[in-house]
Amino acid sequence: RYSEPGRPYLVTTVTCARRPLFLEWPVSRLLVSELRSVTDQNMVDTLAWVLMPDHLHWLVVLREMALDQIALRVKAKSALAINRHWGSQGPVWQKGYHDHALRREEDVRNVARYIVANPLRANLVKHLGDYPFWDAIWL
Repeated sequence: RYSEPGRPYLVTTVTCARRPLFLEWPVSRLLVSELRSVTDQNMVDTLAWVLMPDHLHWLVVLREMALDQIALRVKAKSALAINRHWGSQGPVWQKGYHDHALRREEDVRNVARYIVANPLRANLVKHLGDYPFWDAIWL
């Protein structure tokens, strides 16, 4: 994979066996903490994200670190935290992830809107404001 600093990427990663791990508030907060950590450490600029029961959509702009390193870090650290929370071991995430490098002509805000509207399309809530696990920089 080629990672281009300054380019927005949409990353999707899925839980192992598509287990709905993120129905549990404390577990969801552990993953959100890792997303914030890589942003706070200036590894990426997070534009938007939504955490669905069994997967994550994350729109980021890369800085210097490669996308595969960022994805590995978030998945590994969140898996350690989640396993520690449950007092368990084992995989939390499926191997790999899907990424889409946004083209210059793609509207980043439209992609962000699409991402955060996932809970509406999945009929998890009737109003986006009722879903707790999403964010976008334009708010």
